[in-house]
Amino acid sequence: MIARSYLSRYRQFTEKLRQARLEAGLNQSEVAAHFGKHQSFVSKCESGERRVDFVELEIFAALYGKDISYFTMDEA
Repeated sequence: MIARSYLSRYRQFTEKLRQARLEAGLNQSEVAAHFGKHQSFVSKCESGERRVDFVELEIFAALYGKDISYFTMDEA
């Protein structure tokens, strides 16, 4: 069984992933095109249905103009 705190932290991560995309002024299809994937790839990443690996996170961060720590740091 996965600890609730883990699930809560991953939910925070996916919310930040979505927020960063919106702040960058991009839609899911535009982001997916950078990955050479369909829009559903981004949707699944943002919903938590698909896990984001570290290399993908680096690409998301660069595309959104964010440091990786933006996605991994707890909010104060």
